[in-house]
Amino acid sequence: MLTKRIIPCLDIKEGRVVKGIKFLGLRDAGDPVEIARYYDQAQADELVFLDITASFEKRKTLIELVEKIAKNIFMPFTVGGGIAALTDIRDLLNAGAEKVSINTAAVKFPEIISEASAKFGSQCIVVAIDAKRQQDSWGVYINGGRTPVDLDAIEWAKEAAELGAGEILLTSMDYDGTKDGYDLELTRSVTANVNIPVIASGGAGRLEHFYDVLTKTGASACLAASIFHYGEYTIAEAKEYLKSRGIAVRL
Repeated sequence: MLTKRIIPCLDIKEGRVVKGIKFLGLRDAGDPVEIARYYDQAQADELVFLDITASFEKRKTLIELVEKIAKNIFMPFTVGGGIAALTDIRDLLNAGAEKVSINTAAVKFPEIISEASAKFGSQCIVVAIDAKRQQDSWGVYINGGRTPVDLDAIEWAKEAAELGAGEILLTSMDYDGTKDGYDLELTRSVTANVNIPVIASGGAGRLEHFYDVLTKTGASACLAASIFHYGEYTIAEAKEYLKSRGIAVRL
């Protein structure tokens, strides 16, 4: 049986970890290297690093910070933000990332998904989708949630998978930072339409929320930030809780 993954996320702005609500009102959460080291020791399954203003500011991800984090951890490490070309992906993988997360560039130039998958292997390529409810569907946003585009999130997820993405990082902008639980309807709709792993993101506030999204949708992993960053729960507490309710996790 495949184990479900618990993945803390470091949203990076100006070299610091930050967290907000619905992508707004960002507040400082600490030094990224120290926090990454903490999660490595806490037995997180993976770590996601998102340079959340890189695409909007039209700059590359902070390579030196990626290198520093990679030298301090031993768990799989996914990096996103500011990726615009295959050379950016190569540089991040060489800096110590195991996977890269692409959002804005994938929307603007979908061929980067197939080209990157062919060159580096689909297991390295994560397509991040920031989705927001629009009446009976979900729209897609790029540039760190700032810019809406004319794409349906479900259809875009299907296209990304067909182009060769190895995984989808699905964030509900409506639920992000609210601690009201994951968007089960959105997550279920995406997982039902793709045959690759989906990481659910946005809304974790209680341990029950992990259980709900892992049992009521086809999500392979849960991503969370503030409930771990601010010490409300530990990775171990989340995994012990899931194990006690019959979910296979790596302890």
